[in-house]
Amino acid sequence: MFYKYVPTSTALSLLLLGNAVHAQQPASLDSAPPMERVQITGSRISLKQAQLSGVGPVTIIDAEAIQRSGAISVETLLQRLPASAGTAGNQTSAYWTSNGYGTTQVNLRGLGTDRTLVLLNGRRVVSGGTGANSSVDLNMIPVAMIERVEVLKDGASAIYGADAVAGVVNIITKKSIDGAELAVRFGKTERGDGAESAADLVWGTRSERASLMGSLNYSESGAVNLASRAPCALSEANGALVCSGSSATIGGRARLADGRRVNFNQDPNGNPRGFDSYSAAKHAFNSNPFLNAVNPIKRIGMSAFGTLRLNDSVELFTELMYTNRQSEQLATPGSIGTYRPIRIAASHPTNPTGQDLVLERRRVLEMGPRTFFQETNTFRVVAGLKGKLSDKWDWSASANWGRNTGVDGMTNIINLDRVDATLNPATCGSSPTAAPCGNYLGYGNLSRAALDYIHFTTRDYGGNDQKSVNASVSGELFELPAGPVGFASGVEYRNEKGWRNPDSLIVSGAANTTAQDPIAGQYNARELFAELSVPLLAKLPLIDSLRLTSAARYSDYSLFGSHSTYKIGLDWQVIASLKVRANKSTAFRVPNVPELFGGVSEGNLTTTDPCNGWNTQNPASAIYKNCQAARVPLGFKQFGPSILTTGGGNVNLAPEDAKTLTVGAVWTPSKALTLTVDYFNIEINNAIETVPGSTKLSVCYNSPNLSHLFCSPSSFTRDAQTGEINFLSSQPANAAQQRVSGIDLGALFYFKQFGWAWSVSADVSRLNRFDVTPFPGGDTIAYAGKITGGRGSYTQWRSAGAVTLANGPWSGAYNVQHIGAADDINAAPADIGARAPSLAYHNASVKYAINKAMSVSFGIDNLFDKRPPYVQSWTDGNTDTMTYDLLGRRWHLRVGYRF
Repeated sequence: MFYKYVPTSTALSLLLLGNAVHAQQPASLDSAPPMERVQITGSRISLKQAQLSGVGPVTIIDAEAIQRSGAISVETLLQRLPASAGTAGNQTSAYWTSNGYGTTQVNLRGLGTDRTLVLLNGRRVVSGGTGANSSVDLNMIPVAMIERVEVLKDGASAIYGADAVAGVVNIITKKSIDGAELAVRFGKTERGDGAESAADLVWGTRSERASLMGSLNYSESGAVNLASRAPCALSEANGALVCSGSSATIGGRARLADGRRVNFNQDPNGNPRGFDSYSAAKHAFNSNPFLNAVNPIKRIGMSAFGTLRLNDSVELFTELMYTNRQSEQLATPGSIGTYRPIRIAASHPTNPTGQDLVLERRRVLEMGPRTFFQETNTFRVVAGLKGKLSDKWDWSASANWGRNTGVDGMTNIINLDRVDATLNPATCGSSPTAAPCGNYLGYGNLSRAALDYIHFTTRDYGGNDQKSVNASVSGELFELPAGPVGFASGVEYRNEKGWRNPDSLIVSGAANTTAQDPIAGQYNARELFAELSVPLLAKLPLIDSLRLTSAARYSDYSLFGSHSTYKIGLDWQVIASLKVRANKSTAFRVPNVPELFGGVSEGNLTTTDPCNGWNTQNPASAIYKNCQAARVPLGFKQFGPSILTTGGGNVNLAPEDAKTLTVGAVWTPSKALTLTVDYFNIEINNAIETVPGSTKLSVCYNSPNLSHLFCSPSSFTRDAQTGEINFLSSQPANAAQQRVSGIDLGALFYFKQFGWAWSVSADVSRLNRFDVTPFPGGDTIAYAGKITGGRGSYTQWRSAGAVTLANGPWSGAYNVQHIGAADDINAAPADIGARAPSLAYHNASVKYAINKAMSVSFGIDNLFDKRPPYVQSWTDGNTDTMTYDLLGRRWHLRVGYRF
């Protein structure tokens, strides 16, 4: 695949987040670029630049912008884009990603990280994390190797296949260099913590027939304790914010036989057998000192890129990449009583209350905090051939293998079986090999022997594997009066595999953490695609050119059968300065390995059977009619408050379907100014959603004539004789619908003033609608303008602006990221924190080229030290860590040398 930067006059996008401005750039605006064949993200057709159409709204972030930002990981830039929303993994939201602790992702339009397709040099990338993951871990891509990032904000499954629902992020690496470049970078927060360091060495050589480039990359970020930014968790009481804490106390909270709740001694110097009535204000545990606002991460990477021209028309190319990531997250000390009831008799020697009790929660602070740790290794190998069939046709064929393996675990995890053993007075401490006796009623009462006996470190193993081969051709079929007809076609085979093997104690349910089952599964896809670009009219009044674009893809999956998608678009150059474009397409997302093969388990969950006593209800009610139609026996009574429920993955899932529409215009009144406007609308049907079993039963029996999809045997079945439910599923299902729409605005202006070359850019996104209906007949949740607890922010307004300037050896940039106001989806209007106000983060940087070989850059992020707003549905730090900056003002310094 051949790439070349597309000039602003033809690219339908903006360079944002610190646009690269070079002293020589204005001259290039007055000189015509050579008519080379190029490909841009959103199309596989190679045409001359003057013939390129608007394939869709694209944002470009170039290497200079990345360097100015001081970012040491690409997700920092991508998550600042106005088109990003919702949640995606990063160092401040590492706990809140379901794709593996420590992973980093991008989430376009807030539709989910698994609905944004990430490519590297136009090819797919293996999922990353610690096993059976669903999205690419951006940690694997060193920023020093990035030439540019092209972000297509449009559905593109017909072009690239599954998962390109919200858009495509195509990360394009540098291909060759003659010489070497060394860069070192260091930064800290104003408070002296959160140190970031990076070092990158890139070298290469090239000749007329070959090129070779390699790199070594290192980056490391330090921890920032949460208490340094938010001393305690806040909640509202009597119209004011006060510190609050966890009810898992260090002394132990218990329910006595007479119904009273008591808390045991929490003072190391107090009465070891003391207790008093539980009071949240007095006994609650402050978790913030045992959490991080930013979690540490270290990356080491190596890469190599090479080309060899075999003859005048064929070239061999290779890509090799390897990244090692080591990351940690600090977690609160473990507690008991959550996953298994702890009953202590009145006669137990450790029980000072004289009553039987249930120890509801006891946080074992004596052992200190837990640490979650991960180490992943990811490599990617690409080898292929590309060449020319003629002056108008080129071809490409390649094989791509990516593999990610990981080890992760947790320290200071409690073995609940061993806790039980320490509480058995008949056997504990009876011999040197017996369990030591443990006293959990009061802080400091546990001996070192008991602490060591019940605690252990877990280790889980997993990985992801992706293999693919593809071949394609591209060129011009023939000439029409309005221009050449462009065509591209190709085939692709891909195999995806994921696995995860949790620690045996986690699988058994003996650990004080959520039980997990092993995951393992794979699928393959065979695909055929074609794309056509037809010039309809040209050089007519108000029709400088009119081009029809279309694409289609046929996919055959081993698990889902066949699936077809299409895309059709019009690109209308009204006059030389005005372009109108429209694209309509279908897209799809295939279920990922965890959704399909996640360990299936059964458990008794509290569930209400709607047919319990159905014959006593109104005969005209839907429940009466439906239970009677289902032949549930008269007088049926539910056997207990719980029903055995099946959870985990669902191999019967089908792909999600989506329809996308974008309509926009590009106005270029001069060579220096470009203005864009784009409307987008995305509809997702059959979206995968996990619905509780009790909800499925209620919806089914309240639907007319048992017509709801939840009435099918895949949701539940009954015993024909007794009427008792003998199968109930809470597994994920293709049940939800999502509707998203909005408007993007953009501006880019180049000019010269006072001897400086200036660039001013702005990108604004307005989210009009983000509606989620979890299942047919369910209440629609309107997320637009809301901030959530766990899904991130869906503020209606987001924007980014930048001013850059250059003059000789000096250059600089000033960037502003604006996040609009949003209402807390869970708060009442009068509550404190019910509305997060709008705010703007200001970043500035300056660069000085000492000579042709050496340059120095200095930057400040969050220049005005904006603090995050209080949000009632906070995730950590009393705010939404997925949206707002916890670090405050910070600086970074970079020195680069080329030789």
